[in-house]
Amino acid sequence: MPQTDQFGYDLTIASPAAARAWDATVHAFLSHGSSTPLHLQTALESDPDFGLGHAARGLFCLLLGRRELVPTATECLEMARTSERRLGATRRERAVTDALADWLCGWPSRAADRLDGTLAEYPRDTFLMKLVHAIRFVLGDAQGMRRSIETVADAHDASHPARGYLLGCHAFALEETGDYGLAETLGRQAVELAPDDAWGLHAVAHVHDMTGRADDGIKWLMARPDSWSHCNNFGFHVWWHLALMHLDRGETDLVLNLYDEEIRRDKTDDYRDISNATSLLLRLELEGVNVGSRWEELAQLSDRRTDDGCNVFADLHYLLALLKGGRRLGTERLLTSLARRRPEDGDMGRVSAHPGRAAAQGLEQFRLGNYCSAFQLLSRARGDMPAIGGSHAQRDVFERMTIDAALRAGLPDQAEGLLLDRSRQRGGLDNYARTRHATVDRMRKAAEIMQNHELRATRA
Repeated sequence: MPQTDQFGYDLTIASPAAARAWDATVHAFLSHGSSTPLHLQTALESDPDFGLGHAARGLFCLLLGRRELVPTATECLEMARTSERRLGATRRERAVTDALADWLCGWPSRAADRLDGTLAEYPRDTFLMKLVHAIRFVLGDAQGMRRSIETVADAHDASHPARGYLLGCHAFALEETGDYGLAETLGRQAVELAPDDAWGLHAVAHVHDMTGRADDGIKWLMARPDSWSHCNNFGFHVWWHLALMHLDRGETDLVLNLYDEEIRRDKTDDYRDISNATSLLLRLELEGVNVGSRWEELAQLSDRRTDDGCNVFADLHYLLALLKGGRRLGTERLLTSLARRRPEDGDMGRVSAHPGRAAAQGLEQFRLGNYCSAFQLLSRARGDMPAIGGSHAQRDVFERMTIDAALRAGLPDQAEGLLLDRSRQRGGLDNYARTRHATVDRMRKAAEIMQNHELRATRA
């Protein structure tokens, strides 16, 4: 008997039990639930020939950005292809398999384009929507995320079982493209419809961050613990957002406590967890906070990831940990790895060539105290930094380092220009911007005093 999924589309799957396990997998994936791999395992145990399940597992592996999972993803591709040859597959299912092949060849951008084309044929498939969203997030393609979702938004009407999750993704895409008011409205609606929509919850937190509303952000997150208590390590990222808001209020002791008790509760080497930790410690240090020996743990873990080459966003955060932890050999390995990659090798090669190399060299110069060189290199990378992936809030650590490099190099005009541009993009002033504007004013007043001939000493 033919099986269909929760969105009404045909599945090439053996039994209703396997189909139910697949629906549970999709729900967990949409909500960033820690149970996602367990449900997928159940589906594949119920039907070892479930090609879509194998292809999905392969894409999940690649989204983790770990070199050792590439062989697993390759095996998943082979199993999906074998299933398709033996049992057939729908066009939708084949597209997911082909997208896995695209990424394994080095082109996640082609995988996203392929899935977007398929999504146009199957607009009610929220699983495809979320896959495209996740891949374009890795690529830093905010406009692509927004276009993809808005193409199928009408198909996710009030009767659609996953409407809330689409609204959460739409809210995030709107925030990343600067439409903060609508992003907050849709993000709140998303959580009302799907209380476990951690992505929608965090989209609203992004709006609070970008518009300088730390108090509102703290209230929003603390009032909804059930929206992220079920999460995989994405939960650590929500704690990170809470810590950023407390940092904006100057509550650094509380930030360090959140770091120790929540953000680094599990000492994983997942690049998303490393990026949370390194970017938070760096922000703290830019505010003059002594973070103690916390860099050492991150540097030790990052030292083992220098040859991954799967994600430039990850590479730059590993590099921060290596530089701050004094791991010279690990730093050299990672810089060499970035230098070896070529644009023709795929998306990561292209992004490694630019802006990856300039940004990495800028981080190194910043650590060495060569602030003028750091400013020049980071400025060279700045305009193209979205290509490394992640969000505006995540990449803001590099923006702050660029601004602070200008200030430390004695370049107040350049620092002010960056601050003004940052505020235009963000939609509001935060305390970081206020304190740096004050520093620019002090530097200018000091320069005026030094250039005042009336105040100079004269010969008797």
